[in-house]
Amino acid sequence: MTELLLGIDIGTASSKAVLATPDGEIVARAMRKHTVTFPRPGWVEHDAERVWWGDVLALCAELVPQARGRIAALGVSGIGPCVVPCNAADEPLRPAILYGVDSRAEEETAELTELLGDSEIFARCGSSLSSQALGPKLLWLKKNEPDVWRSMRRWYMASSFVVARLTGEWILDHHSASQCDPFYDLAKCGWAEEWIELVLPEVSLPRLAWSGEVVGAVTGLGASATGIREGTPVVAGTIDAWAEAVSVDVRRPGELMLMYGSTMFLVAVTKRRSRERAIWTTRGIDPGSLTLAAGMATSGSLAGWFRELLGGVGYDELLDEARATPAGAAGLLVLPYFAGERTPILDSRARGAILGLTLHHTRGHLYRALIEGIAYGVRHNLEAMGGVKITDARAVGGGTQGRFWVQTVSDVCGLEQSIPTETIGASYGDARLAAEGVGLVSDDALWARPGVIIQPDPAAADVYAELYDHYRQLYPATREIAHALADIQEHVPGAAYTAEH
Repeated sequence: MTELLLGIDIGTASSKAVLATPDGEIVARAMRKHTVTFPRPGWVEHDAERVWWGDVLALCAELVPQARGRIAALGVSGIGPCVVPCNAADEPLRPAILYGVDSRAEEETAELTELLGDSEIFARCGSSLSSQALGPKLLWLKKNEPDVWRSMRRWYMASSFVVARLTGEWILDHHSASQCDPFYDLAKCGWAEEWIELVLPEVSLPRLAWSGEVVGAVTGLGASATGIREGTPVVAGTIDAWAEAVSVDVRRPGELMLMYGSTMFLVAVTKRRSRERAIWTTRGIDPGSLTLAAGMATSGSLAGWFRELLGGVGYDELLDEARATPAGAAGLLVLPYFAGERTPILDSRARGAILGLTLHHTRGHLYRALIEGIAYGVRHNLEAMGGVKITDARAVGGGTQGRFWVQTVSDVCGLEQSIPTETIGASYGDARLAAEGVGLVSDDALWARPGVIIQPDPAAADVYAELYDHYRQLYPATREIAHALADIQEHVPGAAYTAEH
């Protein structure tokens, strides 16, 4: 009987799992939606026990019986960089603090930048500190939740939390560690021990491993909880966007992945570090590799917000209305900073804007303008990556369905994109890493099959070129007002909410 690989991914709004053969054929898949909580403005959290581990148990309950004992290895990815502190019994002490969409550690970001020096941080870590960096969030925990800090024995990201539950091992992959700025040395491929000793001398650190490296085996406890056979090898895994890049075979210099999800994320494989401090230079999946990354704070979540605002109107209906609207949305511009923005402006207090509204505009115009605003943000990020020659761009994620969003990005950026035949996402990449880890497939074997090619529409180029110039002026022109409004919002009663996207 054919051996199978199990891949599991913990995403922002849902978790997915897949069973695949060593040839990349998908045998079964499963998905669970979950809740993201926003307890205060700028705070974004997951319940690690209920969401991360609970989803794994539910996904395994559905898929493991279908495998009939044939699971040869498994891999796990998850959102990141994020952090959940755990006590000596490996129980979460508080909800997990999520990645760059959580901006609570602004003060600690400034404090560490002043202490260590922005130029020194950039030289050592490959990026300036921002809400994406994990180091300031660890410092935030120490300063703001001292009881939690004193009780903490281990801290985890989503993937390492699940790996620990399965194997008992505390590990972190090199890519995830390289987003723990300023505590990872990019050139050394290891922890920046003297900076850790200076800032957080009492903190313990996980063992580092490469994403496809076998780091342990499913224990008896892990087996009884999940149904996976005791002794099954587990690879280190990684952050979801990089597992998604593996899922579509983006692993060579010049290749770019565009992830169309709740947040838009770009990963480009490169031979050299970025010269732009707002773009994240990280270690890649494979030993010695480098990637440039960019992430927007709202993308698919912005489209979802608009749909909910209209009383839950169907996506297909909105897409039809947007398609019927000419490029440029009749002179509407949207600045998509509805939850602050990550790259390339690194401003958690930026705010969204809709400019150009008249009584003539319809919801179709507005929806198209929202998608175009996201596309302008993608172009801004690609320009900030400057100097990287893109030879192959691959689109993945739920936003590729219907192709309208992908086509708009191609038109705005002048970028040809391919949509592979299989876009299940990061869990497929996890299965691939598991296969490599146990030698069932070589790292140059092809799983991602070529699919639809999206070509830029030359007719839209002139329209978007003019509007993009205006778009680039909109943030500087509104920044001071946006910051003042963000200050007001900090004190608005009822600002905290729980949302399911």
